[in-house]
Amino acid sequence: MAFTEEVIFAGFGGQGVLSMGRMVAYAGMVKSMNVSWLPSYGPEMRGGTANCNVIVSDELIGSPVVADADTLIVMNRPSLEKFESWVKPGGMILVNSSLIDIKVERDDVDVRYFPVNDIAADCGNAKAANMVMLGAYIKIKGYLEEQDLLGAFIKVFGEAKKNLLPLNEKAVAEGAKLV
Repeated sequence: MAFTEEVIFAGFGGQGVLSMGRMVAYAGMVKSMNVSWLPSYGPEMRGGTANCNVIVSDELIGSPVVADADTLIVMNRPSLEKFESWVKPGGMILVNSSLIDIKVERDDVDVRYFPVNDIAADCGNAKAANMVMLGAYIKIKGYLEEQDLLGAFIKVFGEAKKNLLPLNEKAVAEGAKLV
């Protein structure tokens, strides 16, 4: 049976939204899957809107554009308001409840609320909120494992950030515990 997962990661610049997508794409590639990563961001890299489309599949990918997402991961309220309708019925929305004070309006999708900024702060660095969310995401979806994601960390961030691996490993594990 064919496997394809289409994901939209969305938030504002500086939340690691594009990095989340890159890590999932790279981890999928390491597992010999076909992947695409299509970033989009506003004129201000930090503080402006940012999102990316990621497709991971065991089949060829015809287009990197995600129109009917299987999963939406939103890190801020404007992203939820913009992309909520982009998830196909039966899909999933993962919400950063630390920053998003509204509820998903749809009742035809699986919605999970995670206080990822709060959990990241408890881990020692609020900037690791994206990694907490990734930990929850991979635990729910099951097609990637923690070691796949952490293996992608160095490839995405480079050797210079290797010292941050223990913090991010903790954040991913704490995210998985939320599920």
